[in-house]
Amino acid sequence: MSHSHHDQPHFIQRTGWLRASVLGANDGIISVTSLVMGMAASGANTHTLLIACLAGLISGATSMAAGEYVSVQSQKDIEHADLKFEATLLEQHPHLELEELTTIYIHRGLTPELAKEVAIQLTQKDALEAHARDEIGIIEQTAARPVQAALSSALSFSLGALCPMLAILFSPSAYTAQVVLVTGIISLMILGALSSYFAGTSLWKGSLRITVWGILAMAFSSWIGSLFHVNPM
Repeated sequence: MSHSHHDQPHFIQRTGWLRASVLGANDGIISVTSLVMGMAASGANTHTLLIACLAGLISGATSMAAGEYVSVQSQKDIEHADLKFEATLLEQHPHLELEELTTIYIHRGLTPELAKEVAIQLTQKDALEAHARDEIGIIEQTAARPVQAALSSALSFSLGALCPMLAILFSPSAYTAQVVLVTGIISLMILGALSSYFAGTSLWKGSLRITVWGILAMAFSSWIGSLFHVNPM
């Protein structure tokens, strides 16, 4: 009798890169668009807006990458410390660790006899992996990957920041602020829908959530910018 291997991709496997990508793109769109809206409200010309947009893209992308790397690397360090500590316990107190694993399976609904048998077999196969997964909660699909997270954040921020930059480049000077605003809102709606699609949740709910916060940020930046006045050189 032949058995086919049935792979089922789950949404939780996308947690690492999806979180970093959505956060980066969201920050890229909102922060750079808000920056442009604030400067436009203060009276800055198109050339100044373009320079500010480029500066915001570069500084934001590098900042996002650095911050994400440090954050996720810290998580990875904690995971490694936990695994090292667990490996020491397994070496020094194997019987106590076996009892602990058995208790975990009993609490999950197995009978004491079956829980003991499962704990023994998993311990014989890979004791550290069993404790990492069932005691600590570390699994391969959600393990910290700092380099991947940093690159995802930097790239997604840059792509998000390109939206207001392209709007500035291809819009009439008299309507730059309006085009940037509309482009920012549409970009946020698309981002919200895409993130919800990959996360397996409601498209409308995701779009609305991101768009509302983006509009609030743009409105606040425009209000702050309107309090000042720039005399274009």
